[in-house]
Amino acid sequence: MFRFASPLFLLLFFVVALVWFLRLRKKSTSHIKVSSLKGVEPLSQSFMVMLSRFVPFLKIIALILLILSLARPQWGDKKINVTTEGVNIILALDLSESMRALDFKKDKKIVTRLEAVKTVVREFIMKREGDRIGMVVFGSNAFTQLPLTRDYNTIAFILDHLKIGAAGPRTAIGDAIGISLMRLEDIQSKSNIIILLTDGKSNSGELSWQDATKIAAQRKVKIYTIGVGTKGEAPFLVDGLFGKRYVYQKVDVDLDALKIIAKQTQADFFEAGDLKSLGQIYEMINRLEKTKVDVEKWVEYKELYPGLLMAGLILFLMNIGLSNTRFLRIP
Repeated sequence: MFRFASPLFLLLFFVVALVWFLRLRKKSTSHIKVSSLKGVEPLSQSFMVMLSRFVPFLKIIALILLILSLARPQWGDKKINVTTEGVNIILALDLSESMRALDFKKDKKIVTRLEAVKTVVREFIMKREGDRIGMVVFGSNAFTQLPLTRDYNTIAFILDHLKIGAAGPRTAIGDAIGISLMRLEDIQSKSNIIILLTDGKSNSGELSWQDATKIAAQRKVKIYTIGVGTKGEAPFLVDGLFGKRYVYQKVDVDLDALKIIAKQTQADFFEAGDLKSLGQIYEMINRLEKTKVDVEKWVEYKELYPGLLMAGLILFLMNIGLSNTRFLRIP
C-alpha cells in the first residue's frame, strides 16, 4: 500500500511550475532579434556545449525529487490482529478418479470436476476473515493436506496443486470425516464445521460414514455436504488404442448418505450440477457460518523519502558545481 504522509507539499509543484512559466515568458520577451547572416555557415557545436544545455535540467529533476521527499512517500504492509477465535473450518475434498469427469464448464471451456471445485473453493477461502481453515483430502484413504491455519494464501496454493487420484481411486467418506474431526481437535473453538464435497459413494476406508457422523453429532460439529456432478453418466477423456476419446461412464453418488450426514449434524445438504450452482452453495455457506470476529487492522509503513532526498541533494549540488565551473554562464 503506497501513500504520501504529507501530501500538501505536492502543491509546491504548482508553485515551481508557475515560477518556471513566468521566467520563460520573461526571457521570450527580452530577446533581441538580429538579422540572419546569409551565406555564413553555422559554427559546429562541441560536445561540451551541447551537454551544457542539459545542466539546467539537473535543477528541475532535483527540485522534483526534493518535493517528493517533503511529501514523505511511504510503502506499507497491512497487518491483521485477530482477538477472538472465529470459526474452525475443515474442507474435505474428494480426489477419487471420478473427479476426472468432464461435466463442468469454466469460461465456456470444459473442465474436470476438480478444476471447477478449485475455482469456487479458492473464492470461498479468500472471503473468510479471521477463521482457521484446514484441508483434508480423500480417495481410497484420507489424510490431512493442511492443518488449521489463517494463512489463506498458503491454503489457496495447496488447493491449486491438488491432483486427482493422489489419495487413491475409491471413496472413503467415513475416514474423511474422522480425520477432519481429529484436525478440529487441534485448536479449540466455539464453532466447528466440516464442508464435505464428493461425487461418489463411500466404498473404502476403515471408519463407516454412519459411525463418523454419530461422533461428529456428539461433538456438535456441523457437516455441510455437497454432492457434485451431473446425475447418471458423465463424460471421461480416455487414452485408448486409437488415441484419446470421450467415454460416458456411470458415476454413483450416494445423495441419501450425504443428506443424512448433514441432517444428523444440524447442517445442510447441497447438490451442484454446474459451476454456477457450486459457487452459490459456497456463498450460502459463507453467509450461514459467520462469527463476529474482533479484527484489528493497521498498516506498517516504511519511509521512502531518504533515498529521494539523497538523490535530489546530489543532483542539486551537481547543478551548482557545474554551473559555477565548467559550464559557467557569463551574462
